[in-house]
Amino acid sequence: MPIKLAVPRESAAGERRVALDPATAKRLCELGAEVLVQRAAGARAHFTDAAYREAGARIVPSAAALLRQADALLKVQAPSVKEAEGLREGALVVATVMAQRNVEAVARMRDRGITCFAMELIPRISRAQSMDVLSSQAAVAGYKAAIMGADLSCRFFPMLTTAAGTIRPASVLVIGAGVAGLQAIATARRLGAVVLGYDVRSATREQVESLGARFVQLSVTAEGEGGYARELTDEEKAQQADELAAHIARTDVLITTAAVPGLPAPKIVSPAMVEGMKPGAVIVDLAADGGGNCALTEPGRTVTYGAVTIHGPLNVPSQVPLRASEMYARNLFNFLQPMLTGDALRPDFEDAVIAGSLLTRDGAIVHEPSRALVEGASP
Repeated sequence: MPIKLAVPRESAAGERRVALDPATAKRLCELGAEVLVQRAAGARAHFTDAAYREAGARIVPSAAALLRQADALLKVQAPSVKEAEGLREGALVVATVMAQRNVEAVARMRDRGITCFAMELIPRISRAQSMDVLSSQAAVAGYKAAIMGADLSCRFFPMLTTAAGTIRPASVLVIGAGVAGLQAIATARRLGAVVLGYDVRSATREQVESLGARFVQLSVTAEGEGGYARELTDEEKAQQADELAAHIARTDVLITTAAVPGLPAPKIVSPAMVEGMKPGAVIVDLAADGGGNCALTEPGRTVTYGAVTIHGPLNVPSQVPLRASEMYARNLFNFLQPMLTGDALRPDFEDAVIAGSLLTRDGAIVHEPSRALVEGASP
């Protein structure tokens, strides 16, 4: 019998994405898998049940029925404890787990002998770029951040020449030149703003300038491993703050994207910096999920401090659910395809990508930082 790949309706509050879009479901069916999709699983991303049926998937009426049949559960976010308990022992899960936020669910998967691959753990090597969900979803978030900034700003992004005179373009500063930051820079440039980019990794200068933005060069650098920035020392943070303050004061829209995986977002923008900003300036804090890069950010809310608007959006990729789901689904397909052989998923646990993304297996948490986190938190 073919392996059953199950796609549920996402259970996390506010989540609009779905793990597979119909086009990717069709490709998996063509490889010999049986794709089961919970009724209305794709509705919030604007994929109909009819489209899944046409792709060859089977629609299952309830989550409980789906879980009972699943050989492998494909999700955007981590399974809930209830979902982990509804799977048969020894089933497989592929999702963006974020163990630090889902300790109890990870513990239940361990206890039930579930093999779980956490997509956020996929190593950042060339061969795995097509599977990198952090990058694909960060690109969505960066695009949306620039749109949010333009919407919240009291200024036009582009220069406008009108009968009433010429309107100067807005100034946008993007802090963090990872995937999200670069996409925010590119989108703000397309909208016509004058854009500056800053990152503690000086190696990003060329990427920022290739998008038509000016790189803000400070004396603080923090090159880290795996393409991420390392956490700054207290002395480096103070030095960074002093040098950044002058640039922030001249900015109409500030977009912050700095994050260290598994750690709270670094605080880069102080209350004093916000007080020094122009009246009507806007901060879009893409690091709000990790507490925010701005000390005044309230995750999930838009607040005003003096004359400055501070926007702390959560789960930004979910706000562009159709395209974000398509991109996530392609990442999953590229991850699953090498494992699909005949009527089964046969992971090569010696493979660097498979081994690097493995979270739980055979009743144990095999990813050491997650094991320390979860089992250290257990009574």
